[in-house]
This record gives sequence, structure tokens and C-alpha cells, in this order.
Amino acid sequence: MNPATPDQARDVFKRFVNGQLAHDEWTHEAHLVTCWVALQDRSPARALSFLRDAIQTHNCGLGIDNTDTSGYHETLTVYFVTAVHQVQAATPEALFDHPQCNRVAAGIWWSKELLFSPEARKSWVAPDLRPLPWPVDSTLSSL
Repeated sequence: MNPATPDQARDVFKRFVNGQLAHDEWTHEAHLVTCWVALQDRSPARALSFLRDAIQTHNCGLGIDNTDTSGYHETLTVYFVTAVHQVQAATPEALFDHPQCNRVAAGIWWSKELLFSPEARKSWVAPDLRPLPWPVDSTLSSL
């Protein structure tokens, strides 16, 4: 089930924060709705700071190691927090197929080699295929 309504999104977010979101529920859509909910009452910088810690903590709780090749990915997290913020969707459902938020969106901006490099996983790496259509504030990429 995709958490398409605001109430479903808040439930996913609550379970995510409380370490109760199962591994098979930690999908691309769940990542988007956690961004969407976090941005409801936080600035992009505060949402990103919160999600950096929360995603890594959640991954550890699921037995997912945050390494150079798995787990938390800084460039993708910055990208999707800023993309969700830019889209300004009224509901989470509106994010799922949006060109800037769908599963393959990052491939428009980054080559696979760069996006899945250890450097991009550890820190913000600007796109190498084309610039993003919105600025990524230096405070977001260096928090």
C-alpha cells in the first residue's frame, strides 16, 4: 500500500520515527512521505537535519548498515528533501509520479557512476549530467 493520504503519511512517519516501520515498508514512497511530513512543520534545512539522523537510526534498527555501499545516502537525501519541498504537493500521492520525485528522477541529473559512488553516499555531490532546476543552498549540503 502506498501511503497516499495525509493521515496514512503521518502514520508511516510516526512508525518510522518510533522504529516500527518494517523493512518491506521502507520503500521509495515511504521515503517520500517521511520527507513530506517532515517538511510540514520544518524548514528544508531543519527537515534535512532531522532526516539525516532519523534515516540512519532507522536503517540500523532494520539491520541495514550505513556504509560506502549501502544504507544512508547523503546526495539522494538532500535531493529528495529539496525536490519534495519544491514540488509543494498538497498530498503525498501527488509526489509518487511527479517527474522530480519518482524512482528514477535522480538519474536525470546524475550519472550512475557518480550517484552510487562512496563520495555521493557520504556527502552532497552536485549533479554531473545537468544542473538541478532549483538551488541547493550551501547550508543544506553542509549541515
